[in-house]
Amino acid sequence: RRCRGRGSPTGAEPPAPAAPWRRPGPGERRPRLPGGAVGPRPAAGRAPGGCAGSSGSPPRGRAGPGGAGPGGVGIGSARPGPAPRPPAPRTCRRCRRTALGSVFQNKLVDQCERLQLQSAAIAKHMAEVLPAKSQSVLTAANGARELVIQRLMFVGKVCENEEQRLLENVHAEEERVHQSILTQQAHWTEALQKLDALRTYLVDMITNLDDQGLRAEKEIFERTEVAEGILEPQESAKLNFNQQCVQSPLLHRLWASAVLSCSQEIHIDEKTVSPHLSLSEDKKTLTFSPKKAKLDLDCPDRFDHWPNALATAAFQTGLHAWKISVEKSCAYKLGVCYGSLPRKGSGNEVRLGFNAASWVFSRYDKEFRFLHAGQPQPVELIKSPAEIGVLVDFAGGEVLFYDPDSCAILFSHRETFAAPLYPVFAVAHHSISLVQ
Repeated sequence: RRCRGRGSPTGAEPPAPAAPWRRPGPGERRPRLPGGAVGPRPAAGRAPGGCAGSSGSPPRGRAGPGGAGPGGVGIGSARPGPAPRPPAPRTCRRCRRTALGSVFQNKLVDQCERLQLQSAAIAKHMAEVLPAKSQSVLTAANGARELVIQRLMFVGKVCENEEQRLLENVHAEEERVHQSILTQQAHWTEALQKLDALRTYLVDMITNLDDQGLRAEKEIFERTEVAEGILEPQESAKLNFNQQCVQSPLLHRLWASAVLSCSQEIHIDEKTVSPHLSLSEDKKTLTFSPKKAKLDLDCPDRFDHWPNALATAAFQTGLHAWKISVEKSCAYKLGVCYGSLPRKGSGNEVRLGFNAASWVFSRYDKEFRFLHAGQPQPVELIKSPAEIGVLVDFAGGEVLFYDPDSCAILFSHRETFAAPLYPVFAVAHHSISLVQ
């Protein structure tokens, strides 16, 4: 019979597999056909209800009619032998194709279910998660906006209070100096009047000198003693405006932070680089080497002994700032110098911070100092800064060194600069880099 399975052209369900054939046991009868006839034995090699076998020969281990096979008995035997196991039914090619099609169909069904679950998850994400995220972002943005406004308003209020305090200090200092000047004017006016009166008296005595005048000698010397008690005018600090009245740590830090936030781009002049230093291609990193490189030492701009270098451009007006990364080095100098700084030799006139033409912040191991004119000033720091900002107010006459990470002023020095200033660098360990 033709087998039909799932995926057959008719679409009918495959027949249920028939029970395997077995020999009737003792006392059992063969199945009877309609009309009372005993049914024939199933043909060897074919399972009832199964696919067709390969042949109709008797099964292995069973003798043909009238014979005896291994494990079997002849026709005249008293006891029947054990029934042989029927061969496994073969599956036809169409059944195999049907089974493979069923497996593939099940895989497609599973894939469809996974796609459906994935689509449901995406739809849920779009319907629930994204709107919630949008609302959360809106709330967070509004909160951040309010926080920025609130903090800037607070900073503005503090700045207004600081401005008012400093202006009051300036006004008070101005009034104090004016009062001192008025006091001095009144004092010296009175002294002048006394001196004029005494001078007039002495002139009269000289012109009308007589015996009576000689008798008045005692009175004359008493009056001249008053004049001798009037001292000559001298310079007084009370008559000068004290700039310390406008010194404010808060204002200084805010000012330095604001200036460094818009620091300018600076490049190192290759012609000034010491042979102990190598300059990167972008002209921003100096690396120290104990061995001298083969450079043109005859160049008048090049430092031939100390590991120094200058920037390409100088400035003589305005406000200037730049930042240097120093976290890799434990021996460096940063600051400004005049262009007239000598370049040749190993004397102090070339050494940064040991002459009147350079102002530098120096580090050697764990020792920090400000150097100028050979007079070091120690700087106490809790930790080594990773970056240092250099600020120069040319008009205000100030050079300031600042730590951007901690917003702390490392050192501030006031000086009236008489010539254009160059940013100057020195490194004796590893490297330092300009930061934009």
